Amino acid sequence: MKTRPWPVIGVSCLLMAAGSVGLIYHLSEFKGLQPFPYELLLISVVRLLAIIFGAYMLLGRNWARWMAMAWIAFHVVLSAFHSLGEFAIHSLILALFAFALFQAKASKYFTGREPRTNG
Repeated sequence: MKTRPWPVIGVSCLLMAAGSVGLIYHLSEFKGLQPFPYELLLISVVRLLAIIFGAYMLLGRNWARWMAMAWIAFHVVLSAFHSLGEFAIHSLILALFAFALFQAKASKYFTGREPRTNG
């Protein structure tokens, strides 16, 4: 059995928590609104994807690591159209995700191989 690195556990739990809280929050807005709010449906799908990616990262699926990076990169792009502070926070989170998910121990966990060393 592969040992999960703590940064992977942290990012996975953060994704699942953010997805769950966001999903619950946005699902409460579906109160029989007319016309049907399709944008809320899309937002809910994005939140559900965060939960899925977090869960599969805990299972060591490499595709989930890449999709989690795409998920946060998507949020960086969206936040570029909002305030500078929001863009900065999402960019910082993207950098932290990259640091946590692509360090040597995490790469070994996701690929099952020892990282290459020069020399």
